[in-house]
Amino acid sequence: MAAATLDSNYRISLASEVDVDGWRSHARALLQAGVPPDRVTWTVAGRTDSGQLDLSGAAAASEPPEHNIDRPPPPIRIAKPLLALINTGLLHRNEDRFDLAYRLLCRAQLVPRLHDNPADPDVLQLNRYAKAIRRDIHKMHAFVRFRKIGEGKGREQFVAWFEPDHHITAAVAPFFRNRFTGMDWLIVTPEASIAWDGQALAVGPGGSKEDVPQEDMVEAEWRTYYAHIFNPARVKIAAMKSEMPMKYWKNLPEAELIPSMLDRAAARVDAMVAQPKDNLPLADPGVPSAAEPPSSLDQLYHRLERASDAPRQNFSDRLVRGAGPQDARIMIIGEQPGDQEDRQGQPFVGPAGQMLDRALAEAGLDRQQLFLTNAVKRFKYRQSGKQRIHETPNVGEINYYRWWVEQEIRLVAPRIVIALGATAARCLTGQPVKIARHRSEILPFAADRSLLITIHPSYLLRIPDEQGRQVEYAKFVRDLELARHASVDRDPA
Repeated sequence: MAAATLDSNYRISLASEVDVDGWRSHARALLQAGVPPDRVTWTVAGRTDSGQLDLSGAAAASEPPEHNIDRPPPPIRIAKPLLALINTGLLHRNEDRFDLAYRLLCRAQLVPRLHDNPADPDVLQLNRYAKAIRRDIHKMHAFVRFRKIGEGKGREQFVAWFEPDHHITAAVAPFFRNRFTGMDWLIVTPEASIAWDGQALAVGPGGSKEDVPQEDMVEAEWRTYYAHIFNPARVKIAAMKSEMPMKYWKNLPEAELIPSMLDRAAARVDAMVAQPKDNLPLADPGVPSAAEPPSSLDQLYHRLERASDAPRQNFSDRLVRGAGPQDARIMIIGEQPGDQEDRQGQPFVGPAGQMLDRALAEAGLDRQQLFLTNAVKRFKYRQSGKQRIHETPNVGEINYYRWWVEQEIRLVAPRIVIALGATAARCLTGQPVKIARHRSEILPFAADRSLLITIHPSYLLRIPDEQGRQVEYAKFVRDLELARHASVDRDPA
């Protein structure tokens, strides 16, 4: 078998705009045959009005060139970071991406760690492509809105329309499968569609916006929630348009409210200034007999473990300490340890903790940078056979721990405290709190820190309706995102 003719021109036609596997196969064969980048033109079958240079007079290769069988092909060397960058960049819409990737592949054989040179024009261009892809994927994660179209085989069915900038539809399918496993869904884009039926992901042809219903029973819920969390005193129009570009507004039910809310923003700010604050200050806690404040968390927990007046009836003997950095910007306070927390001696490690971990990750928060604790420090339960069934602490038991929680807050000194559920809110404020009334607001709190009240993740586990659970989960993630922003850039109180 003869070696490839190096002065031949090759026009490689890939099966589709996302035929990355085809590009790899052709690129490997071309590279092993020693074909330089300037002898190869990449195109896609069926591409029209592409602006590609007309190479009808050039030699066309229906198959990649073959190497000389008398000598083994040279090994292909490519650093993993560069390969990952290429795989991402090949999803870009610019038609030169396949040429750029092959050129970098060839150059990488001669220039070790080529990808580490940020001034290299090819590397710079590929990084721009990869950044655009990551941003496009982030926008699709954030701005897909499902509409319910019915039920089948005991599963709810949803459909959504989205218009990505790049060829990312198939790439985002695993994200939506993992996030919306419990329902059947179809996402339609102009280029392709992806679907999940509870068993397998499928990729199909694209469609049009008219193929997708434009409203369903959840729309009103989204609009009500968005109007509730809109804070006219904090709105920054340029930043909002940067994070949520106007091109996406037409597909977001809540976005139609934005113009009218912005028109009324100034008047609402004036009304907020004139209205007395409905603050929820940290109530004066009952001071235990050992009134001297502890100087460290270890001292605090050691003293509480020995406290003889702590509530004991129906409680575990084990004290579950808070966990996290002692200078955390955000402190999360739950109700009380559960069965798994009591057994492991760590907060939020049971089912509710797993739900919290998932929501924290989606909200852009690192659990390792947060301080997690509970309002009541021991597990209250009733025995039912071999099972220990959770029991809600009563007011007296909550009040007992208020002083200890205040000391935790003082020692950690977070910028914002997140109260998960009514028990935590009552412990912090000393009064019954309606979650729906104060949820999703950054409230002034003791000293120079703030308070955000939201649901406890165990509430999500108790919602029987999948659609309702998804809506409440999305609200919970947004509450955590609100706390993240407030912990970094708070307006002065």
